[in-house]
Amino acid sequence: MNEATKTNQLRDDDFRNRYLSGRVIDIGCGPDVVVPHAVPFDIEHGDAQYLLTYFPPESFDCVHSSHCLEHMRDVKEALAQWWALVRPGGHIIIVVPHEELYEQGAWPSLFNTDHKATFNLGRPGLSSPVSFDIAALVRDLPGAEIVDTCVQDHGLDYSLVRRRVSPLGRLLFRIDLRRQRLFDRLMRRGFRVYRLGRVIDHFERLLGKPIDQTAGAALAQIQVVARKRAKIG
Repeated sequence: MNEATKTNQLRDDDFRNRYLSGRVIDIGCGPDVVVPHAVPFDIEHGDAQYLLTYFPPESFDCVHSSHCLEHMRDVKEALAQWWALVRPGGHIIIVVPHEELYEQGAWPSLFNTDHKATFNLGRPGLSSPVSFDIAALVRDLPGAEIVDTCVQDHGLDYSLVRRRVSPLGRLLFRIDLRRQRLFDRLMRRGFRVYRLGRVIDHFERLLGKPIDQTAGAALAQIQVVARKRAKIG
């Protein structure tokens, strides 16, 4: 289950009717658009860094993006272009990984090597040299009114979240990736190594190996919703 699907399970009909009505674009959606009537935009459609190349300003009632902004080469420029697509009175909904809960102090990101930025909610610089307060970024957009900011940590076991990933933890994480590939090959050949893998994983966790809980059902992210003020006159 991907992050967009897990996030959508938290949203009720009131949220969808309030923010996801009208013309919607879903940036970085993959095959799973946020609502059926949304216009999908992903890598096969073009470069999300420069959306104004593909759409005129103020052409959408809602701009939605889940787990895409962290992949942009220039976060501020991308966000400015996404915001320009929002019609006055419309909304932008941004969902990004929470740097403390997802990256866990490790940079570059262990769990997604394509991440080019990390995000916090009022506590900058805890994880990386490219850390942004996502609420502040959105608040600074022209005509923006923050409607809601929240940490979505449903299903997250905080006892498994590392404050900082030690050098040993990084090493164990990389060893684990190689071992998983080896064990997968062995299991395909009929070797029963599943229980051994569980035992090794248990001890590696005790030694500080970081865990990507979002690979399962958990969320470790921030959601920001903002409205673009209507023009006067």
